[in-house]
Amino acid sequence: MTAAIPTNSDLKITAVEAIYLRLPQVKTQCDSGQDALIVKVTTDAGIVGYGEVDSNPMAAKGCIEGPFSHTTATGLAQVLIGEDPLRTEYLWHRMYRANIYGGRRGIAIHAMSGIDLALWDIKGKALGLPVWKLLGGGFTRSLRAYASSLFGETPAETGRRARRFADQGFTAVKFGWDPMGQDAETDVALVREARAGLGPDRDLMIDAGLVYDAKTAIQRARAFEPYNPFWFEEPLLPDDYLGYARLAAASPLRIAAGEEESERKSFQQLMDVGQVDIIQVDLTRCGGFTEAIKIAAMAADRGIPVVNHGFTTYLNVAAALHYLASIPNTLGLLEFVVEEGTTLRQSITEVIRAQDGRVAVPDAPGLGIELNHAGIEKFRVG
Repeated sequence: MTAAIPTNSDLKITAVEAIYLRLPQVKTQCDSGQDALIVKVTTDAGIVGYGEVDSNPMAAKGCIEGPFSHTTATGLAQVLIGEDPLRTEYLWHRMYRANIYGGRRGIAIHAMSGIDLALWDIKGKALGLPVWKLLGGGFTRSLRAYASSLFGETPAETGRRARRFADQGFTAVKFGWDPMGQDAETDVALVREARAGLGPDRDLMIDAGLVYDAKTAIQRARAFEPYNPFWFEEPLLPDDYLGYARLAAASPLRIAAGEEESERKSFQQLMDVGQVDIIQVDLTRCGGFTEAIKIAAMAADRGIPVVNHGFTTYLNVAAALHYLASIPNTLGLLEFVVEEGTTLRQSITEVIRAQDGRVAVPDAPGLGIELNHAGIEKFRVG
């Protein structure tokens, strides 16, 4: 006779909180690791789940904690209190429908992402299983980390950073954003020095940071080709799907994009109209695990590999590890932030580390990462 498996089906959500964290000084650069919005979902059994939102943090906080306005525009917490947190699919659709007036894309989906991650964290803790197992995964037990950094202020500084990351054991490195896009000579010099610093045997990724039109991006892809980038990321504005199609058809390099997309219908446009080669999914923006699994399935049907995006905290890294271990069409790569001027992520959770260039998929229940509550209180705003 088989023993009954406890399901904790009587769990109820009692509180949903969005906690804003911020470094004392924030630089004017594209570094979303300088502040953070952590979502905390509490249940009546004392099981607490955590997620993260990478967005305009205070706007997303308003989406979560705002009051009821009417049946298609309401703060997301309002529709969750008293609900069973294990019903993740149902709650995703309930949140989407309750905020459909202003929340079909963008910030409201970002806010749902953090809640969805926290709900899966609760589900894993309640059932004693890691999220990757709940998702039916187990395709890998570790992923190859690529060091993700902003470009140095000069090509020479970019080369020095590349050498440091190579010396730290990373077998792949990505550089992005400023000062790329100033002129052709600087752009090529940035890529040339990055390759010189890494040497010929490590993978190099280039993130242009939305700075080109399609014709210029085609020119840059051809100019970068001698330095063998593994992919050329987000050279165009995210809504320029026709431009992406022109670029993907003409580029000798793989074209990667997706971090600006939220929910699967926008990813469908990127895949079917934009024709990109690699889809980048950010768990803290796309709708959480519930939506990300569907996005990966859509990509798999089209023969497109999926990688994660994440430049925020180790909550995002932990979520990505579970996700990438649960889909068959990953490249086996994990974005792993090494930006040297950002320290917030080191203080608010336990630190996830790469060993010999790889990061292990957590086995502990839920997301498998513990928060540093002292750090949360130190950097909490409001």
